[in-house]
Parts: sequence; C-alpha cells; structure tokens
Amino acid sequence: MQPIKKNHMINVLKGMGIGMANVIPGVSGATIAIITGVFEDLINSIKSFDLTAIKLLCSGRIKDFSQHVNLAFLLPLMIGVVGAVVSLAKLLEYLFSHYPVYIWAYFFGLILASIYYVGKTVDKWTLLNMGLCVAGAGFAIALTFLNPAVENRNLVYVFICGVVAICSMILPGISGSFILILMGNYELIMFEGITQMNIRLLAPFMAGCGIGLVAFSHVLSWVLKQAKNETIATLTGFICGSLVTIWPWKEIIYRMGEDGNPLLKGGEPIIFKYQPMLPESFDGTVTLAIVIMAAGIASIWLTETMAARSRRG
Repeated sequence: MQPIKKNHMINVLKGMGIGMANVIPGVSGATIAIITGVFEDLINSIKSFDLTAIKLLCSGRIKDFSQHVNLAFLLPLMIGVVGAVVSLAKLLEYLFSHYPVYIWAYFFGLILASIYYVGKTVDKWTLLNMGLCVAGAGFAIALTFLNPAVENRNLVYVFICGVVAICSMILPGISGSFILILMGNYELIMFEGITQMNIRLLAPFMAGCGIGLVAFSHVLSWVLKQAKNETIATLTGFICGSLVTIWPWKEIIYRMGEDGNPLLKGGEPIIFKYQPMLPESFDGTVTLAIVIMAAGIASIWLTETMAARSRRG
C-alpha cells in the first residue's frame, strides 16, 4: 500500500478548516482557502470539470481525468471539507449553544488578521482598488441588515439555496451559511439535512451546490485572470465587511408570532437574526474573549510564517 504523502494530509487539514468555516454563519470557507494558499488552485480545479473531463471519465481514461482536474490536490481537500461539515455540524451546534462569544471571538481574530495577509497580495493599491475594497466592504455589511426569509421546504427552493450558498461559499468574506440564514433555510439544511442525514433535503441541495460550483468557478477564474488585483481588492473588502457579522457580542432576535411570543421549533425559539452590540461590562468573559481573539490572530500569523518558510524551501 502506498504511504500517504505529507502534502495530501496537509490538504486534508486545510479542507477541514474550509469545511468548518462553511458551517459557521458569518465565516467564509473561501477566506480560509485564501489564508491557506489553496484558493486559486481550488477554483481552477473545480473549473476543470468540463466536457473534456466527462469524456475522459466516460472513456475510462482515469489517469488522464485525474490529471485534468488535478485530483491529487482536489480529493484530499474535499475529503477534509466533507469530513468537517459532517462531523463538526453537531459539535459546532453545541459550542454555539454554550460558548457563542468565545467561538465568535476566535474567528473574529482569525478573519481580522487575514485582512492584512490577503490585502498584501494586491500588487499595487491604486485608487480604483481602494474604491473596490470599500464597495466590497459596504456590500458585505449591507447583507447583515437584510431580514431573513422564513423556512421553505419546497425542493426547488432547496435546490436554489444550494446554488446561491455554494457561490457565496467560494467568495471570501461572503458566508454561505449566512446566506442560508437570509434565505430562511440554515437550520433546515445544517441540522435537519446534514446532522440527521435527510436525503430528501440533501439531494436537491447538493445538486444545486454541484451545478452552482462548477458554473461560478468558471466566472471567478476568468475574473481572476483578467483583473487579479481588482478582484483581490474587492474580496479584501468583502472580508473587512464580514467582521460586522462575526463580531462576538450579539443580541439574539427571535422570530415572533402574531401573539407576540417567540415561534418555537422542537421546543426551542427560532432565531430571526443576530444584532451586533457592545458587551454590557468589561468582565472575565470579555477578557477571555479578547485572549481567544488574540489566539485567532496568532493562528494566522503562525500559519503565514510557516507557509513563508515552506516557500523558501
């Protein structure tokens, strides 16, 4: 049996980071892909699933198919993504129920630090690039003020949720999970669909994800080739704007019924949205959250330092 290559294991771990981020509303898996240095390779690999790939696969030319879609890179990454989504959905549900401030604090630090490292990949910050960055931030912030829709189990709508969510998931700073909240189907997909493995819900959702992923990857790959600096500047703005959504201290606003009481699902009140707020007092919880936030910043610094050393050989 062939030994597992070190870079394959690293890509599995990177995929787990991307998958974990995609489960969390407000955190973009594509941001983690940029941080870990796999974003462009991921987009180009997904884009390679074209007619040529289908012909190679149908004709049994597996080796040629594998090379065409860069399967040696993509498969370990996807194993990590799927493994994280399936295994961590329940854990993250528990952590967000019991330690929400600390989880948000870590990711806030993670994303805050990533702004610098993503932004510095822009070759030159022209006025146009700065304007695109501001526009990207404004768009991401505006999303947080939209009112979520109500849950919709219609399978066509679930399919559309898959298309829209996956396009968001490969845009840094735009959280696919948060988009699912806005579309009203986050709990339906993440908890009833994934956690309970409800195939009736997962099948149309995954079909939408697959079609949307391949189609949008072509668009994004073309844009990156034609205007890389402008694209990265805009994506940096998206990441900046997403900090509003990831801010650790939030007021939970529940979906209310006509009688003025919160609507319930499974005996629990249904969350309508999160409203960012300042902590009521500077206590031990706030201090620990700041420490965890600093740990998130340190994680990115350490990751980038190790990546830089690896590139130098």
